[in-house]
Amino acid sequence: MDTRKTTPGWRLLEKYAVTVGGGHNHRTGLYDGVLIKDNHLAVCGGIGPAVEKIRKRISHLVKIEVETTTPTEVHEALDAGVDVIMLDNMDIGQIREAVALIDGRALVEASGNVTIEGLQTLSDAGVDLISVGALTHSARSMDLSMRISSLDEEAAP
Repeated sequence: MDTRKTTPGWRLLEKYAVTVGGGHNHRTGLYDGVLIKDNHLAVCGGIGPAVEKIRKRISHLVKIEVETTTPTEVHEALDAGVDVIMLDNMDIGQIREAVALIDGRALVEASGNVTIEGLQTLSDAGVDLISVGALTHSARSMDLSMRISSLDEEAAP
């Protein structure tokens, strides 16, 4: 999956390119899913209070994802009943431990410092989703141009 990290003004095109290339979009904007990150946790006083606060403001159809960085946060996210638990910048041992702890009670997303070489290892660890910001924010640009030559009047029909 990609992330919301896109080139200003190019988000829709970059997200389209990810899908054409066989990937999936995480979220397009802040409106199509809740992702509770570290700053939200700091302001709200933790995962439980943050999830409780947002649940009062969203439709029952909107999924809630929480970014976690420690096993303690994974426990808190499970206790809060979130839909998706993001394991952010965890090493492979921590990821395996978290996947076992979650045990199917939420979708598991691995994120942070993900490389193409590490995709298979992450997949083998049992995560459901792998997000890679580089799919959009680090894609190389192509040098495209269109050249128009004047028509030779004698060759024109």
